[in-house]
Amino acid sequence: MAATTAQGRTFSLFMVAITVTSAGIAYLSSGSGKAALVIGLIGIGVSIASFLKIKPLEGKTGNSSDPTIMKLAGLACALGGWIIVTYGIHLTSSVSGRMTTSLIGLAVSLIGVIGLLPAAARKNAIWKA
Repeated sequence: MAATTAQGRTFSLFMVAITVTSAGIAYLSSGSGKAALVIGLIGIGVSIASFLKIKPLEGKTGNSSDPTIMKLAGLACALGGWIIVTYGIHLTSSVSGRMTTSLIGLAVSLIGVIGLLPAAARKNAIWKA
């Protein structure tokens, strides 16, 4: 869903380009896979340039103060949980130990994704202008 036609066209180009790039990576050993990868990467570059060109036309957001610290804390929790799961599997060979570290990592990630990131987004919501 886009607010303007230009945003819709650019987003559609981005989605097609990312799909073509994924297909190119999947079939990288063939010639058509390499061509798809190059075409997809060019499409991603064009769509990113179009996104950057459209951005100044949108106007100011409702609230100019940006809760960067909360966003970074949410990102750190999400990545930290993933790291706990990844390294926790290698710490022990028992099933109960691996399950425990996986659940702890999942809980940390969910705190970041469900708790911190939405709270940061609500502080600068467009409808609060």
